Amino acid sequence: MIRLEGITKKFGSLEVLKGVDLIINKGEIVSIVGPSGAGKTTLLQIMGTLDEPDGGNVHINDIHIKQMKEKELSAFRNKHIGFVFQFHQLLPEFTALENIMIPALIAGKSSKEATEKAKELLSFMNLSNRATHKPNELSGGEKQRVAVARALVNNPAVILADEPSGSLDSHSKEELHQLFFQLREHFGQTFVIVTHDEGLAQTTDRTIHIADGIVTNS
Repeated sequence: MIRLEGITKKFGSLEVLKGVDLIINKGEIVSIVGPSGAGKTTLLQIMGTLDEPDGGNVHINDIHIKQMKEKELSAFRNKHIGFVFQFHQLLPEFTALENIMIPALIAGKSSKEATEKAKELLSFMNLSNRATHKPNELSGGEKQRVAVARALVNNPAVILADEPSGSLDSHSKEELHQLFFQLREHFGQTFVIVTHDEGLAQTTDRTIHIADGIVTNS
């Protein structure tokens, strides 16, 4: 599914990743944990093709990412990778339904097809009655579930989540964590989740520990 080989990354003189080798299997829910500054988010961004490594190779579904041009890479990312961030990053001027539809429309799907898929996902998230609400009319947990639906709308191969429950209260956090497993069961999704939440990490199929830019246990 995802294969990282010898990934290195520097920011100036700071060596953030020091030769990371990692394999994520299809259908896994994997957590990445480690202290602040360990390189977790940088690793996730490289895995998601949002950043380039200085050295090493990234393969997703046996496709060698380094060989792709920027336009190809952008289309590949939109189709195959879904992202969920700590802060939902929904567009405030659009409704929940419209926010979910956006990646599908970018991918060239018709408005009808995008609407149908977005409604299906809203229903799965128990948010059908919030479809016409804008982000400022939604609770924190609802906003994050809409963000997850947006990440799913193009049926990506993998969802990459960076501290997805970091800004939520305990109840919403628990709901979101359960949702990841429900989505895996229903859609067969693969999840890679950067988290400081020990409770979430303990429930995932595998926990990858990273410290000082090195995977210490996978």
